[in-house]
Amino acid sequence: MNPEAPTVLRCAGRSVARYTTRPGLAADHSPRPYLHPVTTLAGRPVTETVPEDHPHHLGAGVAVPDVAGHNFWGGRTFVRDLGPVELDNHGVQRHDGFKLCDPDGFVEELSWTAGGERLLREHRTVAATALTDTAWALDLTFSLTNVSGRDLSIGSPATNGRPGAAYGGFFWRAPKEATAPLVFGAGTGGTGTGGTTGSGVAGSGTTCSGVAGEEAVHGARGDWVALSGEGWTLVFAGATARTREDPWFVRAAEYPGVGSSLAHDGRLPVGAGETFVRRVVTVVADGRLDRDSAAALVRKAVAS
Repeated sequence: MNPEAPTVLRCAGRSVARYTTRPGLAADHSPRPYLHPVTTLAGRPVTETVPEDHPHHLGAGVAVPDVAGHNFWGGRTFVRDLGPVELDNHGVQRHDGFKLCDPDGFVEELSWTAGGERLLREHRTVAATALTDTAWALDLTFSLTNVSGRDLSIGSPATNGRPGAAYGGFFWRAPKEATAPLVFGAGTGGTGTGGTTGSGVAGSGTTCSGVAGEEAVHGARGDWVALSGEGWTLVFAGATARTREDPWFVRAAEYPGVGSSLAHDGRLPVGAGETFVRRVVTVVADGRLDRDSAAALVRKAVAS
């Protein structure tokens, strides 16, 4: 890919994100468009890219570790009975162009290619909406169509034998700070990472309503989950019924990141010519939000 200047996303008269369409990255990073830096309205960065712990993490965007055996996540590939293995199987999300590009959002066409073959066509929509003087929402929808001419399936390290690692789909890498962020789901206030209240069970695919802490929210389903760091809060909401069926992938203690799992309990089949769609709306707020404030902003953001 030939690097080009990022597209600037604006909200409430301020620059709140930059979108890189053709990053100059090594093949093993699975080059793809991404948002970074994303900031609060006060200018505090809430994304991180190419961090030392996971150099293939690229801000906020869409990444999938297994599309018919091709790696669109970056880094090593988890192989059943072998563990993480360095393979020459990385794909590229190619930016084909913008159908629309306004200061507060864009509509983009992409091709997912690997091994010289175009596997998926993507239609991606990103929009920024002001919510309050201290919060705005990033609305990201991706629609993926199988254009390979054959049936494909999407997997994750979890479906390939690594329990609790069902990452792949929408993913947001937040900045690592001295203290791990607070994590909580719909229906409960925030506690420290690892705190457990309510009935959610990590990796179980149960609901995360009424739970707090990484272990309780990770792997559970819920309307939204929140990550709250030093002077910022991110609230991630599944904005369609189908998106809310995907469990949340949550990390806080090891590194701060949240995603929506496309392949949690099993591989996601995508027949030839078939399309699937997901929409995640992220509230980006200054300060630490409590449960009620987070819920109110999610309702406003999803209704916008």
